[in-house]
Amino acid sequence: MSNNESPLIHTIEHNYGSTQPTSETPQDGGITDRRPNATGFVASNAGMLYIISSQFFFASIHISVKMLNSTEPPVHAFEVSCFFIFIPRGITLICCVIYMIVMGVPDPIIGPRGVRTLLVIRGISGFLGLCGLYLSLQYLSVADATVLTFLTPLTTAVAGCVLLKEGYSVTQAIAGVFSLIGVVLIARPPFLFNSMPAAIPDVYYLPETTPAQRLVAVGASMIGVVGATGAYTSIRAIGKRAHPMHVMTFFSLCCTIMSSLGMVVFNIPVVYPRSWRWALLLLMVGGFGFVAQTLLTLGLQRETVSRGSTGVYIQILFAVVLERLIFGVVPSLLSVLGAAIIMSSALYVVLTKREPTQESTTRSTV
Repeated sequence: MSNNESPLIHTIEHNYGSTQPTSETPQDGGITDRRPNATGFVASNAGMLYIISSQFFFASIHISVKMLNSTEPPVHAFEVSCFFIFIPRGITLICCVIYMIVMGVPDPIIGPRGVRTLLVIRGISGFLGLCGLYLSLQYLSVADATVLTFLTPLTTAVAGCVLLKEGYSVTQAIAGVFSLIGVVLIARPPFLFNSMPAAIPDVYYLPETTPAQRLVAVGASMIGVVGATGAYTSIRAIGKRAHPMHVMTFFSLCCTIMSSLGMVVFNIPVVYPRSWRWALLLLMVGGFGFVAQTLLTLGLQRETVSRGSTGVYIQILFAVVLERLIFGVVPSLLSVLGAAIIMSSALYVVLTKREPTQESTTRSTV
């Protein structure tokens, strides 16, 4: 880790975290074996476990959105990206503010001093990340969209290294690259595997798209990657200087404002569920999104983005299981191989956690 302090990290005014950093001193140059007992393992890897747990709910969102696109009549992805961001985020905003007022959390509306700008950045970047994901699913298969989305852990690790001065070891980089290879083997995007079936049957794809539409979808996905990178990095920069509900409040506020403006500018009508299945899927997307964002926030408050981003790759494993249960897709040999690569990379990163230096220990309480 660089000795130069990042300008994004400031003096602690209030520690909202419930997990304190470990003070164990490494004996082998910074790498410590994490095998003594289950309690110690969970405590020292709380951030990573939060992040891994959040990926189940993110995978559930992807499946739910794709199922929405296959309803009759299908729900346009832009309707989902604006209307359905507006409704649940507005509800989440109200619930978060009420929770903080009832629990006596300081500054429930405007957030703590010193991190308000970062909270706004987290909200705006998070909105762009959601929009990019939903819009890319309009013209891309889940396989293609998944591979593009999983560029985020690599870009996030680089952003954490450059902007937050966090360490990014060669082994973490190698684990990230191997995890991305595992994602490609599982998703098998058509642009790389033309002669092989993709991970989800064609019945769940949207109608054939033109090259221009596909290019727009790829561009939207890249905007989503940039947005997600900004969201992850800003959450880590905020650290424990803000309560998780502060982060959720600003995220919900920015999403509510920007999605409502999008509905007005692009003349998107207010849509209502036309069937119980549609209503149920919409509720599922909203509920999964709230839980996923909360767990992700808790995780990134306790873990460096370079290490924590590796846990994001676990999402594809959850997606494979959900596709088997919902779509009846039997994993191929390549999918099993990809899953094994991802699990091995994630376990390696978890079991060889690099202990923080004195500087990073101070920052981890932020």
